[in-house]
Amino acid sequence: MSTDSWLGGAAAVATLTFDVDAESPVLAAGAHYAGHLMTMSHQSYGPDVGVPRILDMLDELGVPATFFVPGWVARHRPGLAASIVERGHEVAHHSYAHRAPTSMSDQEERDDFARAMDVFAAQGIEIQGHRAALWGARWQTPELVAEHGLRYDSSLMADDRPYRIATARGEIAELPVHWSLDDWEQYAFLPEPAIGTVIESPAKVLELLVRRAGRDAALRLPVQPVLPPVPLRPPRAAAGPAPARGARTGVRRRHVPALP
Repeated sequence: MSTDSWLGGAAAVATLTFDVDAESPVLAAGAHYAGHLMTMSHQSYGPDVGVPRILDMLDELGVPATFFVPGWVARHRPGLAASIVERGHEVAHHSYAHRAPTSMSDQEERDDFARAMDVFAAQGIEIQGHRAALWGARWQTPELVAEHGLRYDSSLMADDRPYRIATARGEIAELPVHWSLDDWEQYAFLPEPAIGTVIESPAKVLELLVRRAGRDAALRLPVQPVLPPVPLRPPRAAAGPAPARGARTGVRRRHVPALP
């Protein structure tokens, strides 16, 4: 595929994506965090307040986006995925329990992947893409993506352009990511668990994105995430409806179930 064909005549291509992790990464770090009210309130802000505001903003701008949602989050907020799709956006697979595949065995990753797919199937949500939790893909991850009939992954960093991966289960596209394009690296902060220790200035984040966009436009590259299929092999020994907008007062007690 030529560069011009996937650029569609544009100088550069950008993909706008949001990882709607909610409480899942904290609970994956330890079930006891379900009892930490501050931590749980911090994590619930994203899906309960942030996502509706982002959807409104995208409506105003007329910009489509992809929301990577863990199966656990979709299961415990039954209307969330549907509210995203109904606004014209894509919902994609982001594990079930937000555990990095690199922390699981082959079978554990397979079970986690299938469990998330089952949640979305039950909710009538079509899934075409995948992003590994913490971008922690294993060598079998692309094969699982193809095995479940998905079209692309967005977890890897082997190029700064989209590329193809040939697996034993078929070919998929890779929409590469990079730490410099992830606002998690700029804003992640919690006293515990230790998910991050920085809160950067928005001016710095804007500069990073604008400079990268300008560089990619000059080189005719995608801002984020097609080459011939690349076989992926490991190295030899020695990879309900959304809440309404508006202010909220008081503290609502919400049961947060532990991850399995």
